[in-house]
Amino acid sequence: MGAEIRFGDTKMNRRKFLVGAGTAMSTLPHAAFGQAWPARNITLVVPFPPGGTNDIFARAIADKLGAALGVAVIIDNRGGAGGTIGSTAVARAAPDGYTLMTGHIGTLGVNPSLYPNLAYDTLASFDYVAALGLVPNLLVVHPGLPFRTVPDLIAYARANPGKLNYSTAGAGSAADIAMAAFNVAAKTQMVPVPYRGTAPAVTDLLAGQVQLTITGATAVLQHAQAGTLRALGVTTLKRIRVAPDIPAIAETLPGFEASQWYGIVTPAHTPAPILKRLEEEIRRVMHMPDVLARLETEGVELWEVSPAEFRAYVAKEIPRWKAVVEAAKLNAAQ
Repeated sequence: MGAEIRFGDTKMNRRKFLVGAGTAMSTLPHAAFGQAWPARNITLVVPFPPGGTNDIFARAIADKLGAALGVAVIIDNRGGAGGTIGSTAVARAAPDGYTLMTGHIGTLGVNPSLYPNLAYDTLASFDYVAALGLVPNLLVVHPGLPFRTVPDLIAYARANPGKLNYSTAGAGSAADIAMAAFNVAAKTQMVPVPYRGTAPAVTDLLAGQVQLTITGATAVLQHAQAGTLRALGVTTLKRIRVAPDIPAIAETLPGFEASQWYGIVTPAHTPAPILKRLEEEIRRVMHMPDVLARLETEGVELWEVSPAEFRAYVAKEIPRWKAVVEAAKLNAAQ
């Protein structure tokens, strides 16, 4: 375990304290002065219900991160409104290192365009701590349907606009934006059916209540391998190593790419030493053999970028998905 992080110097004289007070007060919460971090449990907010890819990442790292820091890392599933409820709560939390969040393509990249009155700013409200992973989406259909290829699906959907329904984890979710991008690229009009998370969206697909979805391989690859769902395509530009028999959608729709990305963020203005310690420990956890093995079997690729590169990537993703939101005429009420 690394050394504790301490803020403030008990030997600092009054004059030195006053000289530096303006800068210190603007960057550190009052409670941090003279106090070791971490001194209590840390909350890791997952802005979606249990069972989705955000939750899978959180549960893969929480216990090991807590062990490294010497405290418990407690997962708080705070879903609703496409991840905006949990994200807003984190943006408003004290920047003291005790509140983290799994951010992803929806909450950080899509929601700024989907929610006109978003209560947080994707770039200004958070400090970017550590990128976690890149997750391919799979286009899966209920096995009772006749479609066996992406061209089969597109041909039927074009001939029957509005007759196919797809499940999503809610407006702004990875499934919502990926299916919207597919509709735009394929010139189809399939209809979204929103749920309060990935788990119920997949459950109803398995039951045949909806016909298809595009969502993270972490949530549906096992079903595709078991034959309870049929995988037609993967959203990466090339086929993925863990499922090489599943064609890339780009083989039918050149250039199509709609994968997911995930990382850890904190409320903006969290002290730099805390951010550095969190990044180091999270990076160590993500490279542990058992964590790597678990995520690799689900098609996850480690995202090896710095916090600054993570933030810069999100900044580029916002206009990219704004174009999809506008082209597909998406709105938060869907």
